[in-house]
Parts: sequence; structure tokens; C-alpha cells
Amino acid sequence: MTKDCYHCGEPVLTGDSYKVEIQGVYRIMCCPGCEAVATTIVASGLTSYYEYRTAPAEKANLVPEELQSLSLYDNEDVQQEFVRHENGIDEVVLSVDGVSCAACAWLIEKQLNNQEGVSRIRVNTTTNRATLRWDPSKTKLSTLLNKIHALGYKAAPFEADNQEAQYHHTMKQYLYKLGIAGLATMQVMMLAVAMYFEVFGDMDESFRDYFRWVSLIFATPVLLYSAMPFYINAWRNLKAKTLGMDVPVSIALLFAYFASLYATVTGKGEVFFESIAMFTFFLLVGRFLEMRARRTAAAASANLLKLIPRLATLSSGEQIPAKSLSIGHVVRVLPGEPFPADGMVVEGVTTVDESMLTGESMPESRKTGDNVYAGTMNIDGNVDIEVSAEKKDSLIAHIVQLQDAAQLAKPRVAEIADIVARYFVAAILIISACTWWYWQSHRPEDAFWIMLSVLVATCPCALSLATPTALTCSTSTFGKLGILLRRGHVFETLTQINRVVIDKTGTLTEGNISISDTQLYADLDIEQAKAIAASLESYANHPIAEAFSNFSKQDGVENVENVIGEGLKGQFGNSEWKIGKPEFSLNNTDIAENSAHQIWLSRDGEAIASFLLVDPIRESSQTLIDKFHEAGIKVTMLTGDNSATAQTVADKLGIDELVAGVSPQGKLEYLNSLPSDQITMMIGDGVNDAPVLAGAHLSVAMGGGTDVAKASADMVLLGDDLTKLLDARKLASFTQKIIRQNLAWALGYNLVILPLAVMGFVAPYVAVAGMSGSSVIVVTNSLRLFKKDLVETLKGV
Repeated sequence: MTKDCYHCGEPVLTGDSYKVEIQGVYRIMCCPGCEAVATTIVASGLTSYYEYRTAPAEKANLVPEELQSLSLYDNEDVQQEFVRHENGIDEVVLSVDGVSCAACAWLIEKQLNNQEGVSRIRVNTTTNRATLRWDPSKTKLSTLLNKIHALGYKAAPFEADNQEAQYHHTMKQYLYKLGIAGLATMQVMMLAVAMYFEVFGDMDESFRDYFRWVSLIFATPVLLYSAMPFYINAWRNLKAKTLGMDVPVSIALLFAYFASLYATVTGKGEVFFESIAMFTFFLLVGRFLEMRARRTAAAASANLLKLIPRLATLSSGEQIPAKSLSIGHVVRVLPGEPFPADGMVVEGVTTVDESMLTGESMPESRKTGDNVYAGTMNIDGNVDIEVSAEKKDSLIAHIVQLQDAAQLAKPRVAEIADIVARYFVAAILIISACTWWYWQSHRPEDAFWIMLSVLVATCPCALSLATPTALTCSTSTFGKLGILLRRGHVFETLTQINRVVIDKTGTLTEGNISISDTQLYADLDIEQAKAIAASLESYANHPIAEAFSNFSKQDGVENVENVIGEGLKGQFGNSEWKIGKPEFSLNNTDIAENSAHQIWLSRDGEAIASFLLVDPIRESSQTLIDKFHEAGIKVTMLTGDNSATAQTVADKLGIDELVAGVSPQGKLEYLNSLPSDQITMMIGDGVNDAPVLAGAHLSVAMGGGTDVAKASADMVLLGDDLTKLLDARKLASFTQKIIRQNLAWALGYNLVILPLAVMGFVAPYVAVAGMSGSSVIVVTNSLRLFKKDLVETLKGV
């Protein structure tokens, strides 16, 4: 039976000679042309074309018209995979190819922010990613992408696999350039040694000219091919009327080449072919090592997305691409397989390894009704899950998005460093010109190479890398701890806090309220009392109601009303039933015991039963409070609970101050009443904590808390271990230390090398080696934040 070409739809007469993997399945093509076009579409990350096309591509026009530009990205169906919508504003994370320094990021941000409809764009030079927010009613995504392309950069929606392929392609091109520069350097240096030391004795002028011409032949491909990345970046900057790191480097290379070319043709003056080859070789070595180190820093968040499998098996047995899963699909996951999407277990029991999300090494049990998350590992049970979120809305995608946002949010010191670096380039050009003018008057034969040394040695690459590389590495390490950063100021504020304000229920305590004892006060079966209580509580969604969820329910309970803060009441039989506080439920509260946490079930105001509730204190709460006290930080428990439980918890943990029975507004008012010298960290988990979380200098939401609380917080603790906050404080302190070291090295190097280069004490090859080495040192120092045993080594911080 003849098959049809997956791309153009015509019959395939060549068997399976031509095929392309599309959406995890090899598709048969009819000819090399269709194979090449399909491969291009997949490599460009545009496989959505095949999902949403209404007809095969015409043979006369193998490349669909919309793929000839970037307009396909404006298709709403295609945008479902990578665009987030919020309050009329769209947001996308882009991979940007060609970004090499802070000047590149500044250029893209400056040009795009001036475009109508763009609300914000931030570029991360370490990860080569950008977060773009725009108003789709005012401009199209393709228009903005075309603007980035016009600047000389390639941009497309971020996909981990595509960005990694682009990285490997770029590195391969660098290796080619590096190889040519290295071979040419060896050949030119041999000739240069002969001319410098006159190993042949008194060298005849014809031999000298011959060596110069040979050196020119070797140096030319280095200048025209190997050094091309520096010219491209410099030209981008000059077109945008700004100065980047590669401007002085490109000027130095071109000046040296054309001066040497003139000297070779005329036979007058000095040649610098060996310097050109060495410049380019050392620069490429430094840039290559820098790119590898930055890739290590950037890969951590991108690798999270790779944990999501490519294929998913539906409960019917059919396999489909995981990214095609939509809400409501039922997926079967076998032991040893990662979950392909966020969902709820609808059949089966298993244990799940969630260490990649929470940092907790112990597996967690999951049963029917429990939630599981994409990328986590199913360990030992067959389970069916109902998909609850598409890939772009999954928890793991949300984590990557927030990590990128945290890395893009620059601390004040980083913004200052970027500004200084830009102006420093202008200063270098002026100083270089003045240096040449001075030495031309005093020692003209050395003026040119001294100017070259100044241009190259003082390029502030290390200064522009000092902060972003450290922030990227640190953000990834926070993720390994199970702490998700949402704001960039965390690194600075976390080390300055002197007051901790913390909620009780669900934060210091587990929030898993359970019934420890039940007392009957009327002639009623205890099981029926529990059933009536459970029926009433089923109309509420607070933690106390959850304690009754495992009881069977009583039919016939109706007209239930939730009295906020008091309890619930409803009709059963011919009586009014209430459950809640004694003053709400009982006509006579004398019977009520002075219990820490007791609620009452009544019929027409008469006591039927009481339920003693307990909420265990988290194991990590005591350690957290003790460590804060050791650091001289005062701790306040701020809770809406006005029962004796709050005082019991405060006394047991040694809380400095208890503020109980306050409303959400009252919590915020308390925070605002603190002295201005109090730098506060608020830790909470509930909807009622959202205002105070937003109002604190630094806020932490529990991972198991409400979405409103997490949206208001600067940090999210994905697990339940509060001591991770202590590790976070140490890591923030170490991050600031690394940034200070990087800036000290970058500034110190430039301050030392500049006068030496101006005075002619730095040879050109020493200048380029020093500049490249300085950048590599800064990036390598930042990678210390990736050490596996980092937390253990920070005990003394």
C-alpha cells in the first residue's frame, strides 16, 4: 500500500528513504526536498505548523508562506505552547542567539522598549534568554521578533532542546575559528621569531619582505574568518550608537592588520601579523571557555524542562507527544517513568520522587485524589492520572519562568556595573587615542603597539560578567534547595533582615488538623454524630473541615450556611444543627471545656458532641526559631487564631512576641507599625497572609499554601522543611561575597593594567591573555555557587 508524504501529501514512491522525526514519530517524506524543508521546520521549533495546518503544503511551494517569515508565531493556536496571557498582556521567554555581553542585552532592551505595545523586555546574558511582555492589541509578536533580527540577533520562543542544539552549533563554529587561528598563530610566530631574533644572521631585505608576505597570507583568514564574531558584535553596537566590549577589540585588530598590510606593501614600518593571530586566538580561547562556563550556569533551569518525557501513553494505550496533552486527558504512567504532565491520580497507588522540585530526597506516597507534577518520577506503581494543566502552565514550567525572572531582576550593584562598563569602553577609546598621540611624539616606533595593548588589555568584559553569572548560578542553587525565587532583591534583603514575622497554621504547624478525641453529650450514636458533623463541614474549605473529610456523611442535611469565623449551621430532620465555637453552637457554654482547640456540635443549641482538634508543630520549626535567635533576630508569631493553641505553640517554640486573633488587615497594620529600622521577613501560607506578604520587606510562602499567597511572595518554599530558609540565608550571603570578589577582581585588574599598558610595559600578547583570563576567572569564581556540598561549606558564613 502506497503511503502519502507527511509534508506535501503526495504518494511516496521511494519507500522509507526519506523521513524526519516530527513530534516524536518518524514521518515518511516523498523526496529530499520535503525532507529538507521538514527538517528546517523542526529545527526552527515550528512543529506546531503540522498540528494546526488545514492542508498539506503544495508541491510548488514546499515552504508554507507563513514560515517564510516569523508570522507563524502570531497564530493563536501555535502561541498556546509558549505564550502566557495575563490581564491583556502576553509574555514569552525567547532564546536569543548572538548575545555576548551586557552591551548586547542593553541594546536589545533599549530598542524593544521603544516599540509600541512593549511593556517590558529583559535579557539575560548568561542564559541567552529574554522575557518579553507586550500588548497583542497594539503589536504582533512577529513584528518584535523581526526587530530583534534587524539588530543582528536571532530570537525564537525558548525550547530547551532547540537552545541546546543552537549552543552546540555555535560552539562547533567557535572550534573551527579557534582551530584556524591556532594553526595560523603557530606559523606566523615561527616567522616572527626569525625576524625578531634574526636567526639567519643579518637578514636580507628580500627575505624579510618574503616572511612578511607569508605572514600576511596566514593572518588574513584569521582576520576575515576567525575574528568575525567580534566584528559582528561591534557593528551591532555601532549601528545602535552604543559601545560594547568588542568595539575596542575590533578596532585593535583592524588597525593592526591594515597598518601591517601597508608596511608589507610599501616595505616601510612594522608589522603585527603575529599579534593579530595571537589576539584572535587568545580572545577565542577566552570566549570559548567563558561560553562553556556560562552554559553550565544556564543549563540548570533548562534541564528541568528536559525531565518531561517526549511521549505520553493514554489510558487507551495510544502514544502521543507529551506537549499535545490537554486538560482532561487520562494518562497511564508505569513504574520508572516520569510523569508527562501535571495531574491528579485517578487510579492506583505509588510513591513519587519529587526531589527535582522540592529538594527532598525521600519519595512521597501518592494515591487516588493526590496531585502529581510533570517531570517527577513514578517509582513503584501503575497509576492513571487526569491531566490538570498544559505543559506551559505546569509547575515545572512555572518554576523555570520564575527562575528566569529572578535572574533578570538585577540588583542595584549589577545595574551600576553595566552602566560603568558602557562608559568605560568610551574612556578606553579616548585613553588609547591619547596614548598613541603621546608615544608618537616620544617613541613613534612603539606608539602603535602600545595603543593596541591599551585597547585590548582594558576591555571591561569581566566587569559586565561579574554580577549576572553569580546571580544565575545562585538562583539555580536555590532551586536545588527547593526554594523558588520570584524577586531579584532577595539576595540583598535576605542578609539584612532583623525581624521575622511568621504565621502559625500551616507554617509553624503542619496545617494537617486531625481529630484526636470525640465526646458525646446526648443519646446519639457516635458514628451518626460524626456523619452529621462531616455533612455540615463539607460546605467549608478550611483546614478544620478537612479533618472531617474521611467520615461518612449523613443524608438529609440541608440549608447549610457558613458563618465566617464562627462555624456552620444547617437543617437536619426538624432541628437546627450547628458546629463551631462553643459561643456559636451552644446556648449554655458552661459545659464547654477549656480546651486548646475544641469545636462543638449542637442540636437546637444543646450539646451533642465535642471534637478535640490537634495541629502538630513542624519538626523544623524549633530549629528555625533557635537559629534566628542565635543570629540576633527577633521572632513574632502573627496569627488569626485567638485560641489557647496560639499561646501554647508560642511558648513551646520560644517565640519572642505573639500577636493573635488579628484579621488580614490587622496583620498588615501590625507590620506597618514596626519601627523603620526593622527589616522584616514574613512567612505564611494562606489567603489571609497575602496582604502582609506583599507588604513585608521580604516574604516567603509555603509551597503547600494558597496560590494567592505564593503570588504575593518573594520566595516560595516548595517543601515543608523550614530550615531550608537558614540555608537560603547562608547562600544569599555567599552570593554577595562572590559578587564582591568578582567586582573587586574586574575593577582591580583594569586599574592595575591600564597604567602599565599606557606606559608601554604590557606587550600585546600579554594584554589579550590578561583580558581573556580576567573574564574566565570571574565566570569560574561564580561557578563555585554550583558546588554540590555548598550548603555544608557555608556553616561558618
